[in-house]
Amino acid sequence: MVRFIVRRLLFGVLVLWLISVAVFALFFVAPHDPARTIAGRQATPETVALVRHRLGLDQSVLSQYGHFLSRLLHGDLGYSYYNSEPVRSLIATRLPVTLSLTLGGAVLWLILGVGIGVMAARRPRSLLDRTATVFVLGGLSMPTFLVGLLLLYFLFFRLHLAGIDAFPGGGYVPLTQSPGQWAQHLVLPWLTLALVSAATYSRLTRAALLEVLDEDYIRTARSKGLSERRVIYRHALRSALTPVATQLGIDVGALLGGAIITENVFGLPGLGQLAVQSVTTQDLPVIVGIVLVASAFVVLANLAVDLTYAVLDPRVRPT
Repeated sequence: MVRFIVRRLLFGVLVLWLISVAVFALFFVAPHDPARTIAGRQATPETVALVRHRLGLDQSVLSQYGHFLSRLLHGDLGYSYYNSEPVRSLIATRLPVTLSLTLGGAVLWLILGVGIGVMAARRPRSLLDRTATVFVLGGLSMPTFLVGLLLLYFLFFRLHLAGIDAFPGGGYVPLTQSPGQWAQHLVLPWLTLALVSAATYSRLTRAALLEVLDEDYIRTARSKGLSERRVIYRHALRSALTPVATQLGIDVGALLGGAIITENVFGLPGLGQLAVQSVTTQDLPVIVGIVLVASAFVVLANLAVDLTYAVLDPRVRPT
């Protein structure tokens, strides 16, 4: 197991290095001039040249990448072009919002999706199964922004008109400041992510569980007189959760890089909102920092998925 973890970590480092090369080539070698963008259209050539020198853009490509990689290894993501704040500080202030949104939503959509999938698999082709199919089709066809706007309209606007302020319409309160208000402000964003994502997990759980229930060891467990509940939850569900773990790693890794739509609908100051603002202002260091942080989260999520495989299914346990 230790050798497997080390191999995966080394592979992850290699992936991150390749991503750093790709990001550098995309943002620093591609044909555009950030010095001209920062200096403005009316700037003189001398001013543009001064800005380019201060940014180190007048050096060779290899020299620029060497400085870029050296800063990354020291945790320095550079400074914002527009407010001169360290990119690391900007990301650090936004990261707790995205973490709260992603992890809370993931817990909610796992409970909802896996629960519906198990109930549908236990009674295939029943009314419950057909209802779950309608839920899956509805969830897959509803875009995130539409679900968020509908929740805002019915659970915030309409309730507010009735004098019930149970769900805030936006904003964020840090967990350390008030845990109750922190959860209250995130309920609607969590529901938005859960309702959109739970459909996928319900479908994956149902399909995988139906396949596992036809395995020989499940028939053996039933022949020993074990209760159906124990067969489902103690033996079959563990193996059936393997594709769910794969999908969870992909979704969580991607959302930790910024849940752009959900954060903008509910006005959450997370990485997704920061990414949109940075793209709008062409703040390249911030964009690069967010891309690298998101890539690191994806690599870590994939490592966690590989380790989860060994826990869920001993047949795929690495040696």
